[in-house]
Amino acid sequence: MESGLLDTAAAAGLCPVAAGRRRVGSTGTARCFLSCSCASRDCRVSASYSHSISRMLSGVRSAARKRLFRSDPAELLGVANWSETGGGGAGGHQHWWTALENNFVLEATDDEYGGVVVDADRLPADRAAFARSLAASLSYWKSVGKKGVWLKLPVDLAEFVPLAVKEGFKYHHAEEAYLMMTYWIPDEPNMLPANASHQVLVVQEKYRGSSLDGVWKLPTGFILASEEIYTGASREVKEETGVDTEFVDVVAFRHAHNVAFHKSDLFFICMLRPVSSEIKIDETEIQAAKWMALEEFVKQPFIQEDHMFQKIMDICIQRLRKCYCGLTPHHVVSKFDDRTSTLYYNVAEPEDVNCSAA
Repeated sequence: MESGLLDTAAAAGLCPVAAGRRRVGSTGTARCFLSCSCASRDCRVSASYSHSISRMLSGVRSAARKRLFRSDPAELLGVANWSETGGGGAGGHQHWWTALENNFVLEATDDEYGGVVVDADRLPADRAAFARSLAASLSYWKSVGKKGVWLKLPVDLAEFVPLAVKEGFKYHHAEEAYLMMTYWIPDEPNMLPANASHQVLVVQEKYRGSSLDGVWKLPTGFILASEEIYTGASREVKEETGVDTEFVDVVAFRHAHNVAFHKSDLFFICMLRPVSSEIKIDETEIQAAKWMALEEFVKQPFIQEDHMFQKIMDICIQRLRKCYCGLTPHHVVSKFDDRTSTLYYNVAEPEDVNCSAA
């Protein structure tokens, strides 16, 4: 453990007048010394509790930085009531540590839509601690105006599911290794994606640049001469993965110049509806293919670090939430050539509406 002064916020939370320093002895055991002027009482912590107190201080320091306490850290740690907990003896130490764990907010990261995603790797280890932390977390997230909560529970923590349900969490989707649950905080319509099977069909191409090593991407391909966009999209998915699909709409398209052979390039992002699920890859082009949870796909560093793909996924997510309408194909005839053409547009007539954004 490193040697150095405790954060000011953490030290101040332990005592009105406090100075803390952590030192490492010759045996490598961390020792903590606190000199607190608490009603003329010497609050020096005995060496026998140095290791546990060190762990506690680490938690206080982290929480103080993130402002995750429901109330003042000094109150949570029981310093104000030190005399009631047995001073520096075992009772006092236990009160400090219990207070810290019972009121700690679950580790979580903010999502892009005003909600939070709970860190599944840092959940409490037992039912009682999880129940207390979950209740404290919901109270805190409500107080700071958060919206949706995503709670991923691994299989080995399945015993936590009833506790989350009791707090009002709903099932969202499940995989072999985990269950995803959600909680909607505001008193307004739930804007979390309702489809419990939001998965995307992804592939790893056999021939790719080094920057795409290990990256799962959407199936892509070229439209044939005289082929419709909607026909080509479904054909490419079928050829690469063996999955049959129905075309829904063009979500967006990108126009770039000086691409292959110095030609301009149009890249269409299409939404397809699967009508089969069994995967059978084209081994001449594809190394692997699978169904992947949308959130897992979006969290890939390649997606996170690419502005264009981030924007594409934002649009796709809004499409899934029915907050955005794509372009659907319509066959029309023009007097200019008296031939049938395909015109792509969105929500021009009531019978064309396929989302609620109209």
